Amino acid sequence: MSKMKVKKIAGTPENWEKGLLGNSDEFAKVVDGVTAKELDGKLGLKPISIRLQQRLVDDLKFIAESNGLSGYQPLIRRVLKRFVDAEMKKIARDLAGQSNEDEMGDGKMARAV
Repeated sequence: MSKMKVKKIAGTPENWEKGLLGNSDEFAKVVDGVTAKELDGKLGLKPISIRLQQRLVDDLKFIAESNGLSGYQPLIRRVLKRFVDAEMKKIARDLAGQSNEDEMGDGKMARAV
């Protein structure tokens, strides 16, 4: 019996969320004694509850399916992660700009010296 060559898929969060990894029963095994809470903890996930309009949920499900995601929750995680990353960069730029302004002063002191 010859070995079949298997193409390796990168273990990125995107590939997990798209279902390219972890969706095959062939490679899954049941682990006894692990609760959903323990699993969430291992993955660094915190369950939350949020109320959204039904139409928004339907649209998110459609977008997720169109992008090959296994549901709307991975899509929401991705959207929130992008938002947080962008906002943190903006805050860092704002703070860096503030720091530069503080170092330069208001200009009056520099002219007086």
